[in-house]
Amino acid sequence: MLPSIKQIDDYRWEVPQTDNMLVPGIIYSSNQLVENLFKDDCLKQVSNVAQLPGILKASLAMPDIHSGYGFPIGGVAAFDWNDGIISPGGVGYDINCGVRLMTTGLERVDILPLLPKLADVMFQHIPSGVGSKSKIRGDLTKILAQGSQWAVKNGYGEERDIDHTEDNGCMKDADPDTVSEKALQRGKKQLGTLGSGNHFVEVDVVDTIYDPDTARAFGLFENQVTVLLHTGSRGLGYQICDDYIAKMIKLANQKGMTLPDKQLVYAHLNSPDGKQYYQAMACAANYAWVNRQILTHIIRNIFQDIFQIGPRDLRMDLLYDVCHNIAKKEEHIINNRKQTVCVHRKGATRSLPANHPALPLSYRHIGQPILIPGDMGTASYVLVGTETALQDTFGSTCHGAGRLLSRTAAKKASKGRAIYRELEDLGIRVRCRGRSTLNEEMPDAYKNISDVITVVHEAGISKRVAKLVPLIVVKG
Repeated sequence: MLPSIKQIDDYRWEVPQTDNMLVPGIIYSSNQLVENLFKDDCLKQVSNVAQLPGILKASLAMPDIHSGYGFPIGGVAAFDWNDGIISPGGVGYDINCGVRLMTTGLERVDILPLLPKLADVMFQHIPSGVGSKSKIRGDLTKILAQGSQWAVKNGYGEERDIDHTEDNGCMKDADPDTVSEKALQRGKKQLGTLGSGNHFVEVDVVDTIYDPDTARAFGLFENQVTVLLHTGSRGLGYQICDDYIAKMIKLANQKGMTLPDKQLVYAHLNSPDGKQYYQAMACAANYAWVNRQILTHIIRNIFQDIFQIGPRDLRMDLLYDVCHNIAKKEEHIINNRKQTVCVHRKGATRSLPANHPALPLSYRHIGQPILIPGDMGTASYVLVGTETALQDTFGSTCHGAGRLLSRTAAKKASKGRAIYRELEDLGIRVRCRGRSTLNEEMPDAYKNISDVITVVHEAGISKRVAKLVPLIVVKG
């Protein structure tokens, strides 16, 4: 039975606290989107998360919410660092699945004649698809410990890329000794690969500027060509999640633990198992940042070759890199006092305001860039972090449009349709390894991204800066 909800204001709904819940649930949504909450188990999952030990304030969910493994996708929860827990289901299988946006000095008019060639070359040189592999190799122990710093030291990018990556592309608590040999083997040949599912590379143009001052600070202008990249820690991250879920379930059975859902199995943060999972998760996060950094280097080289220009004229700069599917040790003000917490963001994005010390100096006066991809047929958005998010959502906002249809339902709904042709008719060149992925990821499978962005903007947990529209999409 699904929990009941009551409306708080135009953009928030509450899942009232029951006997088993330690805190209420708070869901960011709208009158246009709220009916989708009843189409899967996401409301029940919000309630289940609220029952976990050490949870603070509320079990939160963003407007892109839909059912996930244990936690809902779009779920945010913070746990007291001393008395709380960490849950692999609250992070997800694709640890640090994240998005980065590169700006360029090119405009739409510069790129239109070469769109088909650029699409073909990107598809040819970016390994994509299920189990995709590359020839790039490195010392995994150093990669897992150093993150983006390893990539730049080995020629994959520039020092300024690190400055514009969340956490400077490295979680310091990473310990490669907590990662299984099986996970290491899975990650060995997947550096610089895109993967499949909702992972992609897009060539976009800036369609609309909503906040000229912030856009200028981010290096954005109308008709500018940009590149949006979405991928994560690949098989290594998946295996780390799988390993620790299995380990925690075994221990939970031995201890006779009562769980609202076995997918929410957890370990206390101050326990050996909790510490080891956090360290292994940090390794996967660092691997994901290296993966995206290598792909950035590949994309820069492709653009320079296609347009026959050097780095100075191309000006392909990393605007920012944000991660989803992560748990982080952070400090937040709760009940008027500073508290150390572990914030789980499962399909959610960090949203930090101006003057926050975690931001690079180049953005500290304006706030954190937030990158929200939509479906491949409409638009993506750049937003900026806010003080309201820091106060109300542990500095969090949405991460995408959010699915309306499961992958199975999307394939059924796309039967008899030529999604590739539909996108071509919209002027979007799509390159994809398999028709199945294209059907699973068709635009109709997702919520309206503009409706989702309206919620977070009007609720004040992030603010619109610019809208991007796709010209090229490369998928697995």
